[in-house]
Amino acid sequence: MIVGSQGGRFRVVTKYVGLCGLLLATVLKSAAYAADGNLVLGIFPRYNATDTATMYMPLADYLSQRLGNIKVTVATTKDFDTFWKGVEDQKYDVVHFNQYQFIRSAKNYRVIAHSQEFGRNAVAGAIFVRRDSGITDLTQLRGRTVIFGGGRDAMLSYIAPRFLLMRAGLKDEDFKSEFAVNPPNALLALYHRQADAAGGGDILVDLPVVKNAIDAGELKVLAMTDPLLFLPWAVKRTMPAKLRNSIQSILTELGQDPAGKEILKAAKTSGINKAEDKDYAVHRTMVKAVMGPKGMGR
Repeated sequence: MIVGSQGGRFRVVTKYVGLCGLLLATVLKSAAYAADGNLVLGIFPRYNATDTATMYMPLADYLSQRLGNIKVTVATTKDFDTFWKGVEDQKYDVVHFNQYQFIRSAKNYRVIAHSQEFGRNAVAGAIFVRRDSGITDLTQLRGRTVIFGGGRDAMLSYIAPRFLLMRAGLKDEDFKSEFAVNPPNALLALYHRQADAAGGGDILVDLPVVKNAIDAGELKVLAMTDPLLFLPWAVKRTMPAKLRNSIQSILTELGQDPAGKEILKAAKTSGINKAEDKDYAVHRTMVKAVMGPKGMGR
């Protein structure tokens, strides 16, 4: 009995030591992750670099305060190519980018949240035409000019509208593609008859920058996709779960107090809600159809 009792105590102690070792390893892993006391918050250059830094500095400071000894700094770039290189090189610990960029980098980044803008969680990709154009079907765009509100990596302004055209049987060579500097400019070009149709998010006609420049009532939506969840927030997949969950909670609870609401306002965001990988399944379908397997990332 004595031997058995001693053996029992030995097994319990061994189990306890093993548990302590596991917990210690987790703590050390979290500490090692931000050994320099710094996390980099990467923000895609949707706005110019100076404005972006100003918009997201309050959020970085708030994250630093809530996370304790971890300093969070904002990083952005002057152009999308340089920003994307930073994503590929995993220079950002936390990153805010467009849906296509997330899909391409999902091997290295885990989505934890999505932005809400204009009070909406999701926006449909759309094709707009002038009401007096006589165009009532996407197939009528064959041989005509379509202007997209961004580059070929823009989810709502190019990929989603291009997906609509593909479903209608239109190949790239069936129409002429033009690209505006930004989504609102695509609608302005359409209004001024510089194109026969424009691609962008369905909310474009409701934006003040559009309504104040043209009579938006002269435009109509010809076709639209299902609603697509808005811009993602993601963290490195190597980030410890405890730190990841903390960041997710901080982001998604911003709208619950006055200070957080001011931070959202500064970032021109009406809210941040939880998201997971499966929420971007519809986006993946469109990306694969338009960009092919290479567009899905490594």
